[in-house]
Amino acid sequence: MQNLSDVLASSTTPDALKTVLTVTTDTCVDISNALKQGSLAGILGMAGNENVQGEEQKKLDVISNDMLKEALMACPAVRAIASEEEDYIVPANTDGEYFIAFDPLDGSSNIDINAMVGTIFSIYHNTGDAPATEADFLIQGKEQVAAGYVLYGPSTMLVLTTGNGVNMFTYDPINSRFVLTHDNVQVAKETQEFAINMSNQRFWSNKIQSYVSDLVQGKEGPRDKNFNMRWVAAMVGDVHRILCRGGVFLYPWDNKDPSKAGKLRLMYEANPMAMLLEQAGGKAHTHTQRILDIQPDAIHQRVAVILGAANEVDKCLSY
Repeated sequence: MQNLSDVLASSTTPDALKTVLTVTTDTCVDISNALKQGSLAGILGMAGNENVQGEEQKKLDVISNDMLKEALMACPAVRAIASEEEDYIVPANTDGEYFIAFDPLDGSSNIDINAMVGTIFSIYHNTGDAPATEADFLIQGKEQVAAGYVLYGPSTMLVLTTGNGVNMFTYDPINSRFVLTHDNVQVAKETQEFAINMSNQRFWSNKIQSYVSDLVQGKEGPRDKNFNMRWVAAMVGDVHRILCRGGVFLYPWDNKDPSKAGKLRLMYEANPMAMLLEQAGGKAHTHTQRILDIQPDAIHQRVAVILGAANEVDKCLSY
């Protein structure tokens, strides 16, 4: 069976990018091992401070961020990093070739109940002769050279694209390597499964309320088929389910906080997941445009997200 190194070696992936991916995934294995210790290592619970988004950090938010930051800063191929848990970008090596943006522990609210969490990352090629700035980092998602996530569940899985389809790898703890278990992943264009946080229904636009109402009516409604709803409360888990068995995921714009365009971060969540979905034959939009076409105006920018089965995304947008 092929492992991650074999797959990268047989591809046209530049050596420097292979190095960045190896450092990232090796660090995610370390994060996975830390998660398995849980309460035994005293790493659960709150850290007692907030991140730049004003969210209270879990201890493992901080731990996983520090682990990735330290490893990537030491990688000569990395020019700068941006993290959901860092106020600003962090310049690394001026002669590095790659920017990497990451959410070190997506779904961290699930940690204390031993539920699914993951690390999401997005990589861009960028060179310069001076330390990187935030303005340098504001690149459209369609310029990503690689994107992926590591899911910490019953098994640790890596889902990766370098622009030539989506592959899934399962971590083999006996031989300490990621083994290719699903190649050329494709998402069916039709689906009968959706994921959305129904507790926010009263804050949605009337059009999104109408769309979800039609789904819930099932066979007796205008869609003439029954839909199931699933919600993991971690984007990495909901997207993984879509890549494995189809579906559509929505975190739409709402008026709960009019100062924010959406809940999810463009650079750390929406862009990498949009690249993965498009590479697997799906679609990824906000309520107004393709996610990968958005020109970022800040590294912590938030957006609305509608992604998954191509025909169902189109149907939602038609509302």
